Amino acid sequence: MPISGSEIVKMLPGRKPCKDCGFPTCFAFAMKLATGGASLDKCPYLSPEVKAKLEDLLAPAIKLVTIGTGDNKVQVGNEEVIYRHEKTYIHPPGIGILVSDKEEERKADEKIKKVKELQFPWVGLILKAELLALQFESGNKDRYLSLVRKAAQSGLGLILISRDLDVLFAARDLCADQRPLLYPITKENLDQAIPRIKEKPTPLGVYGEGIEGLIPLTKKLKEAGVDELLLDPGSKNILDAIRDQTFIRRAALKQGFRPLGYPTIAFPCFMGKDGLKEILTASVFINKFASVIILSDFDQYTLLPLLVQRLNIYTDPRFPMAVEEKYYEIGTPDENSPVLITSNWALTYFIVSSAIEATKIPSYLCVKDTEGLGVLTGWAAGKFTGDSVGAMVKKSGIESKVKHKKIVIPGRVARIKGELEDALPGWEVVVGPREAAGIGAFLPEYAKSLRK
Repeated sequence: MPISGSEIVKMLPGRKPCKDCGFPTCFAFAMKLATGGASLDKCPYLSPEVKAKLEDLLAPAIKLVTIGTGDNKVQVGNEEVIYRHEKTYIHPPGIGILVSDKEEERKADEKIKKVKELQFPWVGLILKAELLALQFESGNKDRYLSLVRKAAQSGLGLILISRDLDVLFAARDLCADQRPLLYPITKENLDQAIPRIKEKPTPLGVYGEGIEGLIPLTKKLKEAGVDELLLDPGSKNILDAIRDQTFIRRAALKQGFRPLGYPTIAFPCFMGKDGLKEILTASVFINKFASVIILSDFDQYTLLPLLVQRLNIYTDPRFPMAVEEKYYEIGTPDENSPVLITSNWALTYFIVSSAIEATKIPSYLCVKDTEGLGVLTGWAAGKFTGDSVGAMVKKSGIESKVKHKKIVIPGRVARIKGELEDALPGWEVVVGPREAAGIGAFLPEYAKSLRK
């Protein structure tokens, strides 16, 4: 559980205000430490023992773990709340596909290609799966290592799955610089695995027969200095999964129980046995705290609903989704193309831009930052006024793109017409439809008038 500033200050050296940490008093420094606004290395007088203790107390309740590198890395953990409405969830679960070395090469290539190429534009984002889970099943070490080499070339995050430690670490050595997750580390192989893990540290997937089986494993790994872990309690069905995932999350966040303070990994591919049941199981894991979810296979019809669900759950409820303030080109507009303006609430932007696109009239759409509010709400909040819209239009550079100097405003805020014309001398402000549904009838005739 989080430590307070008043508790931290009791552990500080307590010298007379030296200000060497950059703060006027030890108490001020302690308060910043408690809120994450300062680091322990700012105090030069902390003993190694106290520093180590404070590092442990200040560490996130759920460890941050990174799989992969660069643009394709997947970060999980570091969550602060059990329920999303309490604050927000931070790191969405990574979704991956299981590739066995027993599968035909064609099938394996197809799965790798799916993860790389099956992507969905959605409200200004690109939704996609991120991980390849490579399973050693054939008994042929060379065949498995060949699969690992091929998958490593994709640049995607990798999960290496083998109960044969020699095979597991040989695969790790091929791609250690890509930070693969090694799975499973169990009570049977832990002692043998620890020295080899420390040679080239990468994240680990720890498997236990139930939650009670995980605790001694994480403790021993922590003592060995290995702390980037994902937990698998070995849940056998959906009910067990909900119970186990909830218990782990509550133990970490409510009780501050460090041995379970790690993100989790789930395998619907081993629970649902393909088809709808597997996808429904994955859906449960998105809602109930799993940080990495592995499927046996997917296509656009099964993957997209999971990705949208993940986006909905892991969107910060405190802030509306918004797009960047600027002008957007729809189609290939020229100097005679219409210029319209709307707010930057993502839903508004995509409804308006889709309506414009449906007319097949190349246009410019200016988007005013209203902090994620719709047009009418933004006007009511003083964020979509004539003055502010005028300033945005001037700043955007749209004036250099067209020669007609006409701009269309939403009909619902027709009252800003005069104010906007004052803010944009030389521009004509045209009041457009009240609803985006009216753009289809309005825009073609309006566009013709600009070319006369």
